[in-house]
Amino acid sequence: MLKNIFFDFDKSDLKTASYPELNRVLDYLKRGTIEKIAIGGHTDSVGDANYNLNLSGKRAKAVMDYFIKNGISRDRLTFTAYGETQPKVANDTPENRQKNRRVEFMIQ
Repeated sequence: MLKNIFFDFDKSDLKTASYPELNRVLDYLKRGTIEKIAIGGHTDSVGDANYNLNLSGKRAKAVMDYFIKNGISRDRLTFTAYGETQPKVANDTPENRQKNRRVEFMIQ
């Protein structure tokens, strides 16, 4: 099972803690176990919806750029910005908002 990649509030920088999971997915891509992958960026609901949509796109693109930088062809990758439209949990606590600031992988 692939794990989500999480982000700090108002950031699109990849966290060092994300590298093991990113490298795990990268290995699957390099071996051909995964042919194509869609990367979906998400935010919590704090702030303006348009700002969050843009931020979620930056998060997904940061992951896509990581894979490209590490040898994966761009034509095997897509990304979509979802903003705050698909929360995993209610945005009612700091812990829950952290869970919603994420990138998810969808194998195609």
